[in-house]
Amino acid sequence: MWELTKQDVEDLATGAAILGTGGGGDPYLGKLMALSVLEKGMKINVIPPEEVPDDALIIPSAAMGTPTVLIEKISKGDEVLHAFNRLKKIFGREVFATMPLEAGGVNSINPLTVGAKCGIPIVDADGMGRAFPELQMTTFHVNGIPSTPMTLADEKGNVVIIDAVDNVWAEKLARVVTVRFGGTAWISLYPMTGKDVKRAGVPKTLSLARDIGRSIRLARAEKSDPIEAILKITHGYRLFEGKIVDVQRRIVSGFARGEASIEGTGKYGDSRLVLQFQNENLVAIRDGEVICSVPDLISVLDIDTGFPITTEYLRYGYRVAVIGMPSNEKWRTEKALKVVGPRYFGYEIDYVPIEKRARRKD
Repeated sequence: MWELTKQDVEDLATGAAILGTGGGGDPYLGKLMALSVLEKGMKINVIPPEEVPDDALIIPSAAMGTPTVLIEKISKGDEVLHAFNRLKKIFGREVFATMPLEAGGVNSINPLTVGAKCGIPIVDADGMGRAFPELQMTTFHVNGIPSTPMTLADEKGNVVIIDAVDNVWAEKLARVVTVRFGGTAWISLYPMTGKDVKRAGVPKTLSLARDIGRSIRLARAEKSDPIEAILKITHGYRLFEGKIVDVQRRIVSGFARGEASIEGTGKYGDSRLVLQFQNENLVAIRDGEVICSVPDLISVLDIDTGFPITTEYLRYGYRVAVIGMPSNEKWRTEKALKVVGPRYFGYEIDYVPIEKRARRKD
């Protein structure tokens, strides 16, 4: 088990936004809440999944909804704790730990606050290894773990309990509630055992996010290229560099959908990249050719600092680098691709691992 310092929280928030592939909510809000509990003398302890007892009860905590709304509809800070405690009450037994549902943005940071306030550790794992827009898009779901009972809370004190017939129905019902809540809900779901975490989770994502953030900080201090530092840790690829020339964004059924067009600069000067997103970046298309797609990770970075730019902050004129990173192997099975592959999102393309696409380019 390791205890997070304030610097760890800062680094983790930066790295989580990169793993979040443009989604997962603005990590800044979650970071402020986590730093606040440290300032009050509480401890944030992270435990490796292999150290969690097999029969322990683990309850993940997260936020659900449109990242754009989260910027304007600021959290009071205790909503996610209300959701967590209500689900804990349903089970009527001790909860050993909480954990992130996804590795991305505010959803990597929220569990830190829950763990600190409840005096329990946070498991160094999650159910995606990145961020995805729907609740059934987890390695937990692929491995047969039910997402319900789940709880949803809002800033007014409302708490809704859902017990659905399957995880797809849980997503449908929770999405309706989230929209009625005003576009954002704070949730606890996928209650599971330590044994479930070990077999179905994506391990070491919190420590990976921390290491990514640290690599950016150290690279900037050493005046080296922070983007290269990120690629080294994530085994990723530099897909494109350029200037954002157009962003189309709309809210549809509780999702932020749209695309960003990037005009190439430097060695990419004769090219254009189009990014398609639904909360998260899903497909990168360069000059009409797909160069990276879900479930592999696509992140947009400030070209000078290496800091991530989430989809809600994409703006005309930003000079960016677009990177691609390989997804966890759990997402590359035929069963998993039916849940998160490009065809699920309506793209008539087959998934090709980024390593193979990069080789073709070479």
